[in-house]
Amino acid sequence: MKERAVDRRLSAILAADMVGYSRLMEIDEAGTLARLKTHRLELIDPAIAKTKGRIIKTTGDGMLVEFPSVVEAVRCAVEVQRRMARRNLDVAADRRIEFRVGVNLGDIIVQDNDIFGDGVNIAARLEHLADPGGICVSNAVRDQVLEKVDVGFEDLGEQSVKNIGRPIHVYRVVLDHAQQVEAKRTVVDTASIKPSIAVLPFVNMSGDPEQEFFVDGITEDIITELSRFRDLTVISRNSAFVYKNKAVNVRDVAKEFGVAYVVEGSVRKAGNRVRVTVQLIDAAADQHLWAERYDRDLQDIFAIQDEITSTIVATIPGRLEAATQERAKRKPVDNLAAYECVLAGKILHHRSTREDNLQALRMLERATELDSNYAHAHAWRACVLGQSWVNGWATDRSATWNTMIDELKAALTLDDNDSDVHRILAAVNVVQNNLDQAVYHQERALSLNPNNDLIVVQQGEILTWLGRAEEGVEWIKKAMRLNPYHPERFWSHLARAYFVGHRYADAVDALKRVNRPDHMQHMLFAACYAELGNAAVARLHVEEALKREPGLTATNYLALMHYKQADDLAHHREAVLKAGLPE
Repeated sequence: MKERAVDRRLSAILAADMVGYSRLMEIDEAGTLARLKTHRLELIDPAIAKTKGRIIKTTGDGMLVEFPSVVEAVRCAVEVQRRMARRNLDVAADRRIEFRVGVNLGDIIVQDNDIFGDGVNIAARLEHLADPGGICVSNAVRDQVLEKVDVGFEDLGEQSVKNIGRPIHVYRVVLDHAQQVEAKRTVVDTASIKPSIAVLPFVNMSGDPEQEFFVDGITEDIITELSRFRDLTVISRNSAFVYKNKAVNVRDVAKEFGVAYVVEGSVRKAGNRVRVTVQLIDAAADQHLWAERYDRDLQDIFAIQDEITSTIVATIPGRLEAATQERAKRKPVDNLAAYECVLAGKILHHRSTREDNLQALRMLERATELDSNYAHAHAWRACVLGQSWVNGWATDRSATWNTMIDELKAALTLDDNDSDVHRILAAVNVVQNNLDQAVYHQERALSLNPNNDLIVVQQGEILTWLGRAEEGVEWIKKAMRLNPYHPERFWSHLARAYFVGHRYADAVDALKRVNRPDHMQHMLFAACYAELGNAAVARLHVEEALKREPGLTATNYLALMHYKQADDLAHHREAVLKAGLPE
């Protein structure tokens, strides 16, 4: 009997596996499988198809893919890892789905639609050497793709690996290489156009962990005060607080955020005394422009904040006009204990968990008990109640909504110059389809705090509902610039603006940044794919939406839209019906 000839060829092989698969399955089997399926459907499989890859086989936690081009294999790996990193930004560390990837170029044996040989084995070993979210490649791969793919390479040297008789020269792919280059450009460009600044979390010098709320709150207040200056770009607190309790290099921070200036400092509180030290640093020149230490009674904390912000804006190039501050128009708190409760409530709110939300409500209720005329406490209690209402944490949604409205009315009566009051009132009026009233409160919020990323992104959202989608896109992008670590929902707002502007491919790209799409986001996916003429994928997203919300119809889905223009509503209705959503 004639022996069958062995089919050999030179190919690029990509091996990938999911990190911590067994642990994640034990924690949440159904959720893990659903998320993995979503990543395959929306990111991994399209990336492989785009780069002409062929999936050889999959396992529960991994896959083997062959590519005719090593450049395309690396491009595929880089796209998947970069986009997975963005999808994981708002996911708790212990719940993230992360992949390790190895890419090799070598001779393989092809048999019965499977592949074998050293080329495959080395790709698998490279995968095991990769960090979670990372890529390792062989020397042959690195030599072929150098300067053809926008990444850097770190030489890991010769590595001995299991079942391979010779050492392998390994390189780690530096995924943020292009981002670092762009950041360097951004620092220069931003500094020449508009002064920009990041305020790092102040350090708690008291030695008392209980003072963390107070110190973080002081940092947040200084960010808020600086944000009131229209001619200054201020990175949001959510992004700045990524560096809390970390040793930092100021130049690295400036490059990451694309800012020219960085503020850092410390706070020590003891009894009724407080010491605040602060310094302003020119990141490009790596030099201190100004430093100061304040030893004052605690009741002087607002004066300290005013002096810090006024000095900063008067020191950086352009000599921004400090007289534009709104502090004098806003009513100060009479009870410092109430102020401290509000600081604690804000920080708890930012943690965005059900338990922290409940604790935040307790702190803010205590603040209003201590000082019933404290408008900012009422405003933030409304904000935390809104967080509870939106996330489904409220036991009585109707009562929670009514209490939130009452708190906003109280805050507005007490102080018409609180940006948070107007921000939340604008959002409430959008939900109630009172767009004219929403615009009034949004404009007030924006005038009071033009650098608050939540206010800025809401401006884009409202402009979209008004039918001014292209303007909406620009405002949402500005919010993302202010907060590089923005919540995933910013991508949804951007996708909706693109959809309303008939930019369907851009909308799909934005939606793909969402890690775990809900039924509303799946329906927006479906509408976009329907308009792009991809009926099959549109239908898949409708099916995913119906799994999450079985009673969903075009009528009750569109009832949640707030379009002012009839044409925009008709456009959306036509798209979801075309996608296959029941009428």
